Amino acid sequence: MKARAFWTVAPGRGEIRAEDLRPPAPGEIRLTMIASGISRGTEALVFAGRVPESQFQAMRAPLMAGAFPFPVKYGYCAVGHDESGARFFVLHPHQDIFHAPEALAVPVPDAVPSARAVLAANMETALNLLWDATPLPGMRVLVIGAGVLGLLTGALLARIPGIEATLCDLDPARATQARALGCRFALPDAAPRDQDLVFHASASAAGLAHALRAAGDEAAIIEASWYGDAAPVVPLGEDFHARRLRIIASQVGRVAPAMRGRRSARARLALALDLLCDPVFDALLEPVTRFEDLPAAMPRLLRGGLCHVITYGA
Repeated sequence: MKARAFWTVAPGRGEIRAEDLRPPAPGEIRLTMIASGISRGTEALVFAGRVPESQFQAMRAPLMAGAFPFPVKYGYCAVGHDESGARFFVLHPHQDIFHAPEALAVPVPDAVPSARAVLAANMETALNLLWDATPLPGMRVLVIGAGVLGLLTGALLARIPGIEATLCDLDPARATQARALGCRFALPDAAPRDQDLVFHASASAAGLAHALRAAGDEAAIIEASWYGDAAPVVPLGEDFHARRLRIIASQVGRVAPAMRGRRSARARLALALDLLCDPVFDALLEPVTRFEDLPAAMPRLLRGGLCHVITYGA
């Protein structure tokens, strides 16, 4: 059987390649892709060839192929169905037919449409952010960067009683999604200060500097951004030490320490899918792109927007 997959082959250039698909090995299932999603921040760095050599191993997706920087088959937001029609979410690249270990294929709840289910990887990251931060009822919380991850983080925070969650972004159009998810919205100049907790998800040095200014005394800044091979300037002078601020790194590759002994990565992903039963999250989905059009469309898709959904078949 032949399969077709999207490969990044040079900086800013991708192509669809045909490959032989062997029979499933014991413990694997064959899935036909329904939809995949582009995780814009990470995939933009991969597409540009900006994964640092020191991070080649750490940045490997579970079922990717090839090697950094190129050629590489990369991605981790896939929803496919088996021969019976049952749907699964898998951390797999963009490919029309593929095999996956049964242990990595998590059932998609019936209440979650396939396009919305591609948000599961980002929802899992947002969930891990909250587990790293342990927000408390009544806290004032600022999320800087209203991309997909920031919006999902804000949505989870808004469900905690008494939390005053504000999303901050340079794009005033993000106010629509923020309010739909139960959050306040502010442009940087109007963002609140003296926050009990700040999440930074803008992947910019300016955003991190803003996070430090917005944090109240002895508050924590949860750093969710990954900068690839960039070296952001972090303003740790002036009153950073006097105010006893903390910057905490969060990364989805490991379950956050607060829950590591209680939840597996699979259980965390299953919970993320359950959280997506709420149709409010459809506000994060962009118009779909056909898989056949992905090589030409990828540079445009990575420049902006929210969750770009790739569809397969007729």
